[in-house]
Amino acid sequence: MKLVTAAQMRAMEQRAVDSGVSLDALMDQAGLAVAQEVWLTLGTVDGRRILVLAGPGNNGGDGLVAAKHLAEWGADVVVYIPLNRRLPDRRADEARAAGAHTITHADDPALALLQEAIDGAELVIDALLGIGRARAIDGVLAEVLDRLAAARVRALPPRVIAVDLPTGVDADSGNADPRAVHADITVTFQCAKVGLYMLPGSQHAGRVQVVDIAIPEDPEAQLTELLDVRRVREWLPERPLASNKGTFGRVVAVAGSSTYPGAARLACEAAYRSGAGLVTLACHDDVRLTVAPAAPEVTYLPLGAAIAFSPADVPRVRDALRPADVLLVGCGIGSAEDTSAAVTDLLSSLPPVRALVIDADGLNALARQVGWAHRISGPAILTPHPGEMARLLRREVAEIQGDRLNIAAATARELGHVVVLKGAHTIVAAPDGRTAIDPHANPLLASAGTGDVLAGLVAGFAAQGVDPFDAACCGVFVHAFVAEDLREEFGDRGMTASDLLAAVPRGIRIIREGRKPAPMAWGGLLGGLGGGLDPSLGSGESVLSGQ
Repeated sequence: MKLVTAAQMRAMEQRAVDSGVSLDALMDQAGLAVAQEVWLTLGTVDGRRILVLAGPGNNGGDGLVAAKHLAEWGADVVVYIPLNRRLPDRRADEARAAGAHTITHADDPALALLQEAIDGAELVIDALLGIGRARAIDGVLAEVLDRLAAARVRALPPRVIAVDLPTGVDADSGNADPRAVHADITVTFQCAKVGLYMLPGSQHAGRVQVVDIAIPEDPEAQLTELLDVRRVREWLPERPLASNKGTFGRVVAVAGSSTYPGAARLACEAAYRSGAGLVTLACHDDVRLTVAPAAPEVTYLPLGAAIAFSPADVPRVRDALRPADVLLVGCGIGSAEDTSAAVTDLLSSLPPVRALVIDADGLNALARQVGWAHRISGPAILTPHPGEMARLLRREVAEIQGDRLNIAAATARELGHVVVLKGAHTIVAAPDGRTAIDPHANPLLASAGTGDVLAGLVAGFAAQGVDPFDAACCGVFVHAFVAEDLREEFGDRGMTASDLLAAVPRGIRIIREGRKPAPMAWGGLLGGLGGGLDPSLGSGESVLSGQ
């Protein structure tokens, strides 16, 4: 699914108008779609009490069209207009003629009529500002939203449907005013807005329903992609029957240290779980002795008895790389001065590789260097969390988090590397302008080691020949999709990176097959051994609805 910024949406609307489509026609379709969503939400609208909060612009016009339809269908509709609309107001007149009771703030300076309408409403339509938010939420608008918020915490709160975007949420960044509306459903038109899939905006949006109102897209525009099951399934590498471990590539990982040996194990196993054919860990003896019993599939490039990756180790790692290899650097290697120097030396003198993935302490080592981006020989996939991104760019974390998409996209473009800006709704950006957002925000992933799993997944998909941007998208989506699936078991806490790792193959299977595999019941298994498998083993729950 494609996501747009406010500017991109306005450009699309202008192209539609230039091609002969009227704004009135677009508003008619948008308002009807909102009214239909109200009908679906309530089951029926006849006699139901509905409050429409209509703002001064086109968003308010959409709400007024919805009010007209709902009144015609028998609903008891009150329209409240807190800010002046331009006169004459045909949409308000049409709603009034259909039977909606219209109130302006001039009629109700003490907001008594508004409070009565909120108290009686079963559902509220938020059609105040939409993507046109340019004003601060203060004055009468603040009072209106405060009263709506108070109603939302009562024992039987009204449901809220937002038109295009909840009032107070920024369409581009997802930043939200303290008084921003919390919607149950957001009905957005033609394309979902980026801010609906960025925190905190995604927490305000509720369920997002995208409605096609026949606005043509610009085929040349590079729109942000929202990752989903169908798209990622297209990117997952094929698994031919006539294959061997060489078919699926080799990952060489420079990972682990005496302090963080587990990071090496998680990254290497994740590369295997993604489908890589061979994973070689370049490490010292203490890391090897820790990882080998837990992950016997990993092969090793022994670096001796030293306790940290150092410049003396660089030639051995460089010599071990073949042109088709993927190099993963950084998971748990530590931040000693010698280690940082070794990372910089290695990354500046690599032979050609299929892909280079730099994570964690690899990124921190680069951040210590002035002009670090030019020290990387060849394009790379960088996987920073916000703190690491701030160090790389020498900016504040709050600045990074306040404009995640634009900063990730600009960094990828300027540096020539794929950037994976981790966090809730992880962003992937490519040097050629492609951007993607993961739809998931899951506290289960706020746990040590999950980043190492992600780095290993990305490296593993790249080793199988997936384009670096697509490999990053696959790794990001699979990582979050698996954690979302584990919510059924864990709730919102207690999952470890090892739990996530073990569930990766199942998650990939669900994505590939479009359904959850049925549980293996002992009765069915024994029956199968006796002459015929239990038919239930072939069924599964579909996961495609809504994707």
